[in-house]
Amino acid sequence: MAVDLDHLREWVGRGERRVEQFCAAPIAALSATLDRDDPPVKPGTEVPPLWHWVAFNPAVPQGDLGPDGHPSRGGFLPPVALPRRMWAGGRLDFARSLRVGDSATRTSTIADVNAKSGRSGDLVFVTVRHEIAVHDKTAITEEHDIVYRDAPQPGAAAPAPVAARTDAAFERTIVPDPVLLFRYSALTFNGHRIHYDRSYVTEVEGYPGLVVHGPLIATLLLDLLRREMPTARVRRFSFRAVSPLFDIAPFDVCGRPESDGSVALWARNSAGALAMDARGEID
Repeated sequence: MAVDLDHLREWVGRGERRVEQFCAAPIAALSATLDRDDPPVKPGTEVPPLWHWVAFNPAVPQGDLGPDGHPSRGGFLPPVALPRRMWAGGRLDFARSLRVGDSATRTSTIADVNAKSGRSGDLVFVTVRHEIAVHDKTAITEEHDIVYRDAPQPGAAAPAPVAARTDAAFERTIVPDPVLLFRYSALTFNGHRIHYDRSYVTEVEGYPGLVVHGPLIATLLLDLLRREMPTARVRRFSFRAVSPLFDIAPFDVCGRPESDGSVALWARNSAGALAMDARGEID
């Protein structure tokens, strides 16, 4: 499938703005979804890093959804025709905390659109920049990368796995059952069918099982850091998806403090391959 990159790059610079108040209910629900034993959520409770992803999610009318459950393309995001869409990674700076009760403004901009060809076919990368502010003061600056790719070719060989590190100082096993994936989809109002529709994800997109959300994996990595280093404050966080995880096997989230003061974090599949590579800079 030919990619008209010049047309897609017409979306660079396009922006949108959303305003939302951080409410207690979704924060408490995400705590329960992550199996945490947090105190009751009330006004003023700090919103942990990455939990802002339960907010600013557009309430797209049902008739405006595409066949994959995402909003039809060509609005804020460029109309990439490639059928498979995944989060590829992101970079975040946390300047100040968000709190329950805050009314926050998120200003989003299409920062870049690029294309390349790989062994699996055409790839299009879209980088979106978000700035989240409370009372006109920036709280979070975020860039996230979305990758669009071709459908798998019959008989195509799977990419060679990358071995995950084996020197974790702490780790936790996650069982990604359909209930966990459904609850996270519901909390983020994510209609992408790869996370809950088994016949769609296996028969149409060619995956072996339900796909674990990239943002959920990243959230579980920072949740591991919070469990193991509860007094640390995350100032910056970056993550890169390496290979997908599915609900057909458990996976591990792992971490290790580094000599430069940062914390290396990674997700490892049941075969020992790297699924996500991340790093947190902390105080």
